[in-house]
Amino acid sequence: MYAEKLEMLIDGEWVQASNGKTGSLVNPADEMEIGRVPHATTDDLDRALAGAGRAFRSWKTMTAAYRWDILSKAADLIEARKGDIARTLTLENGKSLTEAAGEVQFCADATRWYAEEAKRAYGRIIPARVAGVRQLVMKEPVGPALGFAAWNFPAGNVTLKIAGALAAGCSIIVKPSDETPGTAVAIGRCFQDAGVPAGALNIVFGPSAAISEHLIASPIPRKVSLTGSTPVGKLLQRLASESLKRCTMELGGHAPVLVFSDANLDKALDVLIAAKFRNAGQVCTSPTRFYVQKDVYERFIAGFVERSRKVVVGNGVDMGTVMGPLITGRRLDLMDEYVKDAVAKGASISLGGERLDRKGFFYAPTVLRDVTDDALVMTEEPFGPLAQIAPFDTFDEVVERANSLAFGLAAYAFTSSMSTAANVGEALDAGVVGINHTSVHEAETPFGGVNESGYGAESGAEGLEAYLRTKMVSEKRV
Repeated sequence: MYAEKLEMLIDGEWVQASNGKTGSLVNPADEMEIGRVPHATTDDLDRALAGAGRAFRSWKTMTAAYRWDILSKAADLIEARKGDIARTLTLENGKSLTEAAGEVQFCADATRWYAEEAKRAYGRIIPARVAGVRQLVMKEPVGPALGFAAWNFPAGNVTLKIAGALAAGCSIIVKPSDETPGTAVAIGRCFQDAGVPAGALNIVFGPSAAISEHLIASPIPRKVSLTGSTPVGKLLQRLASESLKRCTMELGGHAPVLVFSDANLDKALDVLIAAKFRNAGQVCTSPTRFYVQKDVYERFIAGFVERSRKVVVGNGVDMGTVMGPLITGRRLDLMDEYVKDAVAKGASISLGGERLDRKGFFYAPTVLRDVTDDALVMTEEPFGPLAQIAPFDTFDEVVERANSLAFGLAAYAFTSSMSTAANVGEALDAGVVGINHTSVHEAETPFGGVNESGYGAESGAEGLEAYLRTKMVSEKRV
């Protein structure tokens, strides 16, 4: 049963929309309404902005040790409530409880990392050219921040923005997805119960376009962080440019996978199957374009199909489920479109390629072979359980094909050659590269893309730096 009470956090208070307006929240596994999401009015947003501005003036003066204490308590609460938060996440998003629990544990780990990293926002002293002068470089919080988070990792996307901002000394207003609101609420309660002061953290819901336009137009926020699609990122960047707000953009991807003939195929296949069907392929770093060297092409496809058949599809709360539903019904239409187009251009379906005949937004794990580079599914991010596979001959050829799109978030390669590993790691045009595995995002490592996959980073020292600005103070003794 869905238990989270859906409210907005505005200036320290959990509230409904001031006009009472709400939207429907649907469980993607059975299409049943499980809650009503409050939709913020402009008055609600203005109260959140005022609260964030006021709270920033005091929160930024708190010591790093004080912020460490608050964030550490929040991390402990997230971990203690992991089971309940994971269940809420699964009911909203559809992913399995195992996946959801892992995501929530990442939130606790990331919050602890940011708590510790806040102690290391070091400045420096630069030797002066003139006697009696001291030149200090200091790091200070950039100001109130705005965080816009996607539904595919409703706990992780929200937590990285909250923890990064608060650790740096910024206040923040978060706009999570209306498709996964309860997870954000549950995370927000952990931070509030840990002692985050009123106004330092605000959470609002409602129509994304209207809310982002209103919040970004305000002179109070000085920073925008988005996890979302490339088109939305371009729009928010244009809005932020009017007042030169700093941006971090973690946008879409279309990750190539290069499988060389000397790779350990069994290990590669096991890793790639788990990564491909994680969250039903609704992951910005999901392996999506599989390029396999011709010597092992048929073996790879046979192994991929064999393992894909064993993926258990079902309601995420059911024991044994590996892959849940897509987030909405319109995603099913897109999967059909991609498969139809690929087949029309010469590909063949080795497995799946159809919706599952059951309640909910379920699509079969799908394997397409001999997919041409001009197929839509090879040029547009599918964000679904589709694995499209094509052969290649040479290193130079496959690198060119892998780098042919405007996206540059994640890329992967599998090889037993140290030389090939070193060369391909340098050659792939991506923000994160995995060699012989797909784990490219940890609490302590920077995560972000290049080109049309965005810029800036979350996690790691770089994630804290995103909420800090540099000030140089030159003092002369008198």
